[in-house]
Amino acid sequence: MDHGATREFHGEYKVAGGKLVVVDTDVAGGKLSQVSVNGDFFLEPDEALDDINAALEGLETDTPHGELASAIRRELRPDAQLFGFSPEAVATAVRRALGKASGFADHQWEIIGPTPLPTAMHVAMDEVLTREVGAGLRNPTLRFWEWESPSVVIGSFQSMRNEVDADAVRRHGVSVVRRMSGGGAMFMEHGNAITYSLYIPQSLVDGMSFADSYPFLDDWVMEGLKKLGISAWYQPLNDIATDIGKIGGAAQKRLSNGGMLHHVTMSYDIDADKMLEILRIGREKLSDKGIKSAKKRVDPLRRQTGLTREEIIQVLSETFRERYQAVDGILTETELATAQMLVEEKFGTDEWLYRVP
Repeated sequence: MDHGATREFHGEYKVAGGKLVVVDTDVAGGKLSQVSVNGDFFLEPDEALDDINAALEGLETDTPHGELASAIRRELRPDAQLFGFSPEAVATAVRRALGKASGFADHQWEIIGPTPLPTAMHVAMDEVLTREVGAGLRNPTLRFWEWESPSVVIGSFQSMRNEVDADAVRRHGVSVVRRMSGGGAMFMEHGNAITYSLYIPQSLVDGMSFADSYPFLDDWVMEGLKKLGISAWYQPLNDIATDIGKIGGAAQKRLSNGGMLHHVTMSYDIDADKMLEILRIGREKLSDKGIKSAKKRVDPLRRQTGLTREEIIQVLSETFRERYQAVDGILTETELATAQMLVEEKFGTDEWLYRVP
């Protein structure tokens, strides 16, 4: 940026369940100038808007999100009341105006439909596509998984010994792979789960806590499930629940190049008995769930909707497509080859699988 130039910048942020916050500002000498915060929010007293504008005036354009919000809080008069927005929401609008943060509408989205791959290829593909988005080599993308064989996918930091019953794995012919994101183990067979991955730039969740980023990134899923007659919500940190039971869980990984992976598995028609043979789900895991049986903890989408798995994926995909004007995408030959190389060098090796014994 030419720090000697003066330019106009415009940023908008719609608070989830709240109001629209807009920031218009000039930049002079690398600092915010003539800042105007506006929107359909409510604020008392009127003069508090002057406080917010004054707090931002003269701040460096590379001021982090948290420092922007803190500056506003320090300047606000004690009796100020903000309705439908917050200092953090204003900070996000500022960051968007400056190109430091982005919204869904700022990107061209792609959707890759269910593609059968070996499970190790799925987790390798997650790394490949996340890195590509971070490097600006691929548009932000939604990808649905398809299973070739029964598999357990364990979290990056889980212990193989503590999470998986080796005898049951051999008995049922289940493959086990470790993914690059944290979180818990997932048991999948062909047709029993709906799994998708979102590959995004971290600018999309700029300033958000991990806890807030989960429901933000899956708001379209809640809309799709509502179309199917299911009222679902996030049970912090990463469980997707209904009033009948848990239907899924999410995990994330943020890379140093600015790419981010957010992926979710939802139960469609899980064999709970087989799952409990293969996964070691102990009492401590259930201690804060208010239940004594892991089997009762999961309530599959097939029973709740009566629809086929393909019909549910279609509704979810179309919801995403309509909401974000997404277009169809593909896995390229180069991406497939790179993922296969990652399987051979990392995800398919015992060194990776047993890195936490």
